[in-house]
Amino acid sequence: HVIKLNEGAQGAGVMLTEKPSSSRSVVEALRGLYATFLVQEFVAEARGSDLRCLVVGGQVVAAMRREAPEGDFRANLHRGGSAAAATPSSLEAALAVRAASVLGLGVAGVDLVQSSRGPLVLEVNASPGLEGVEAVSGADVAGAIIDFVASGRSLTGP
Repeated sequence: HVIKLNEGAQGAGVMLTEKPSSSRSVVEALRGLYATFLVQEFVAEARGSDLRCLVVGGQVVAAMRREAPEGDFRANLHRGGSAAAATPSSLEAALAVRAASVLGLGVAGVDLVQSSRGPLVLEVNASPGLEGVEAVSGADVAGAIIDFVASGRSLTGP
């Protein structure tokens, strides 16, 4: 299991437990500290890789593939991960747009992982960082957000 503190960011506060007994111990410790957290399935076949899609106004305006550093499972750039520009498949783009829409977000960073069942939503960020994806993709995501807001549409709805 992957256990994430709700207050964590940039990969901090994310733990991997390999056995059910370890998961129980971590959950008990966090509950004892009154921490808020969530438990996710660990998708081993993703091999430390994810796809960050920046969704603005119902479309993916930029994407990057992130790879975890050797010995880690977190692909966050702030944790030493690497990134390269990527073009999501039509299925991945549709999934990212749907995830943002379901949460009522006009702007979102949607992280996807590949599994044996197809792409899965790992996380949706309502205030995603732009520096990494703009640098690797060359896309002007900030400009797309400004255009989106200037069109009179809400950041919290498509």
